[in-house]
Amino acid sequence: MNRMSTASASGGPLTPSSMPRPALRQLGAAVPQTLGWLSRPIGTLALRLRGWRVEGEIPDIPKFVIIVAPHTSNWDFPVGLAAKWSLRLKVTFLAKDSLFRPPLGWFMRAVGGMPVDRSAANAMVDRTTHAFRTRRQMVLVVAPEGTRKKVDRWRSGFWHIAKNADVPIVCAAIDWGRKVVRFGPTLTVNPDVSVDADIARMRREYSDVRGYDPTQQ
Repeated sequence: MNRMSTASASGGPLTPSSMPRPALRQLGAAVPQTLGWLSRPIGTLALRLRGWRVEGEIPDIPKFVIIVAPHTSNWDFPVGLAAKWSLRLKVTFLAKDSLFRPPLGWFMRAVGGMPVDRSAANAMVDRTTHAFRTRRQMVLVVAPEGTRKKVDRWRSGFWHIAKNADVPIVCAAIDWGRKVVRFGPTLTVNPDVSVDADIARMRREYSDVRGYDPTQQ
């Protein structure tokens, strides 16, 4: 099982990014999981055929936020979905509401999608925080850039959700340079600094990761 180490007082990494990252094939018992009778072999085979692997560590706890970056292409979604299926990881992920129209909408909901109205960001934070507080288990996946285009700043919704729900943040990278889906480190929100400063700290964990389109990072 993957155990979460003790957080630092400054909200630093629970799993230092400098540590070696072993292959990740199994989740701890506390992590929300699907049955995976069909999806797990499909996800594992899809990754293997395309030369991808999953590495790192996911904490053995029932609730946390996963931020996935860099997001520069629609091709990030099938790679991330294959990784989710191969691990049997049960997640809720946020995506723009236009993706939930028929016929794609049924599939998006089936794999854990939650539509987001970008004009009502505060309502989304409140609704998702409430879900964390009322559910026994929940893993929320967010693309903090909020778009496939290059951005100077990440959106802060995930930070506020993690802070309000008192859950850690797992950094996940889709690295097209190494063909690796990497989990870790696991970070805690630091309420003693500004939101922008804390998000900048988290963003530095992706400095060695190459997106599908590096010009959009």
